[in-house]
Amino acid sequence: MIGMRQRSFLGLLKSNFRRRGAESAVRWHRAQYLEQRASAADDQGREAGRLSRNYYDLVTDLYEYGWGEKFHFGVRRRGEGLESSLVRHELRLAEGLGLKPGMQVLDLGCGIGGPMRNIARATGARVLGVNINGYQVRRARELNRAAGLEGETGLIECDWMQLPLAAETIDAAYAIEATCHAGDRGALFRQIHRVLKRRAYIMGYEWCLTENYDPYNPLHCRDRAGIEEGSGLPSLTTRQDIEQAIRGNGFELIECRDLAPECDPETPWYLPLKGDGFSSQALKRSHLGGIALQGMVAALEHTRILPHGAGAVVRLLRLCGDSLVRAGEAGTFTPLLFFHARKRDGDFNGD
Repeated sequence: MIGMRQRSFLGLLKSNFRRRGAESAVRWHRAQYLEQRASAADDQGREAGRLSRNYYDLVTDLYEYGWGEKFHFGVRRRGEGLESSLVRHELRLAEGLGLKPGMQVLDLGCGIGGPMRNIARATGARVLGVNINGYQVRRARELNRAAGLEGETGLIECDWMQLPLAAETIDAAYAIEATCHAGDRGALFRQIHRVLKRRAYIMGYEWCLTENYDPYNPLHCRDRAGIEEGSGLPSLTTRQDIEQAIRGNGFELIECRDLAPECDPETPWYLPLKGDGFSSQALKRSHLGGIALQGMVAALEHTRILPHGAGAVVRLLRLCGDSLVRAGEAGTFTPLLFFHARKRDGDFNGD
């Protein structure tokens, strides 16, 4: 298996930043958010696909370095390890969807495929991942092959606004903290509605602002902007907007609620970013680990071992992590909005 541990970290950084043209990619990324703030308009929907593709070209290897094969949060119990909590969080969806052998399930925004592999192993269902980022698709294929799961998994590199799937061919769908990248959730749910079989289910976890978010509070606005820019997102929205996108596009909304209160107070969802023990893996994800990584990359960039732009990518990830922790502590944001919906009967056609 070609895992992150078997790849030199310095070699990884060199190939990552040179292959992806980090300096120009970060410059373009930053310009999108500066332009939005200057115009005070939520107009990133038209660029959402490009934002996501560009962002994950820059950060995927660093995400895998810090988080392994899963790029998401989860409800964590007292005394439970992070990895165990994330697997349980994924399998909660598999159980709720009733996945079993012979079913074909859609993983929307599958990343490098950590959750799809766990769900395929646990259920025997065939998991079809959808991802706009070509590098992540190639990495997921590599890891699926190494895990011996090529037959149980599949991958499609595409814009999910135009799913290359026939109507009513998918048995179920899920999304783990991915639909926040959609510039138009309504259009996305229309696509999902089209490909799901009659009365099929979709479940997922979504990023959103909570009722505690105050758009007139400058600290809340700072953290929202930091999450958006640091995560390559179009504008964050509210639970009410997400519910409307689901209900208004052919689905019966069965349940929608924030699972963040289910976390034990000692293990909030943002704990891995704040600092969660002293293992080498925990330190990589933490605030202190981010400071250390930034210092190392800055030195390597200064000596031209790494190309210009490498430090800016690390700063982008630190902006994301620090903003998430502050918003989590303030209760103005959650990555754990759970939704469960069923395709409605009727002649809805997505028009």
